[in-house]
Amino acid sequence: MHIVLTALFLGGLLSVASAQENQSIDPAWLFVPETVSDDEAVLVEPVIDSDIPVELRFVELLDGVYAPIGFRRPAGDGPFPTIVFAHMNGGFGLRWIREWTQYGSGTLEAFLNEGYAVVWMRYRAEVDTPYGSELTVREFQGRDRWNRGPLEYEDSIAILEYIKNLPAVDSDRIGWVGVSHGGEMLFKVASEYQGIRAGVASEPAAMDYLATLPLDPSQQNSGPQPETMEANSQSMQTTAVEALRNRIDMGLAMSRINAIDMPIFVIGRDRDHNQATFRLAFELMNEAGKTVQWKSYDHDDHGFIFIQRDSEGIYDPDPIQQLILSDTIAFFDSHMKSE
Repeated sequence: MHIVLTALFLGGLLSVASAQENQSIDPAWLFVPETVSDDEAVLVEPVIDSDIPVELRFVELLDGVYAPIGFRRPAGDGPFPTIVFAHMNGGFGLRWIREWTQYGSGTLEAFLNEGYAVVWMRYRAEVDTPYGSELTVREFQGRDRWNRGPLEYEDSIAILEYIKNLPAVDSDRIGWVGVSHGGEMLFKVASEYQGIRAGVASEPAAMDYLATLPLDPSQQNSGPQPETMEANSQSMQTTAVEALRNRIDMGLAMSRINAIDMPIFVIGRDRDHNQATFRLAFELMNEAGKTVQWKSYDHDDHGFIFIQRDSEGIYDPDPIQQLILSDTIAFFDSHMKSE
């Protein structure tokens, strides 16, 4: 009797289900008669020495996993011009956002003071998958199946699309500041996505983007150079840039650069061991007729554009950091605060 009643009960459920429209996001595998809320969870936390809290949000990426961001905005309703910040390689998730919001946001505080909303973002870590292969998706058993995993710059595009839809954000005035790999990602994003108004690529490690070919074994030196060289004269830099020109797939590099349709401020660091890469990225954009500007600074630290608290817990930028802040804010003001 129990089996018969169970069968009748299930049959009744199936009959009801067939008479209703399935509201499930996963209809091949689950019947949902009423839409389940997809309201997102937003955590709001105070920030040291600031009246502006951080909204910790979670952005759904292409493959259904989530990346955290930290969103802050000036007082008022907006919509505000908004700058996203990409710090080198990815990974570390929500804890990274919290740490850098509290202790590494001197640059973001300066932009907040100038009327910009700001976003720290995280994305997946860089992988050795060759950049340049097309990402495609097909239906598989009612869900998505990708030909490869999304890459970190594709995470960034998903984050940008999310940010554009926040009510406090002016979707037509979104900028990007990226250092090192975050600077290279700006080039990758700009070659495929048109949703950024202007961007700063500080010390962009764009070797992959520029299709750099491997060194001949006979040309390799005895070991890696220090990140900050003792000296790197202008003649040394010029020689290094010309050598790098001969090591890239020029046709592939220019096809990527030709797709860029946004102004970029490329920032070098005089004694950086990758200064030739930074400079060549600028020169190729300039030769392609793109809107691009260049400036190099002599600072001891890679990533000096991002100001951190000192041992006393204070943001105290040195003169070069003060100058780069002034230059980058002026760059964005010229492209995002004027019509």
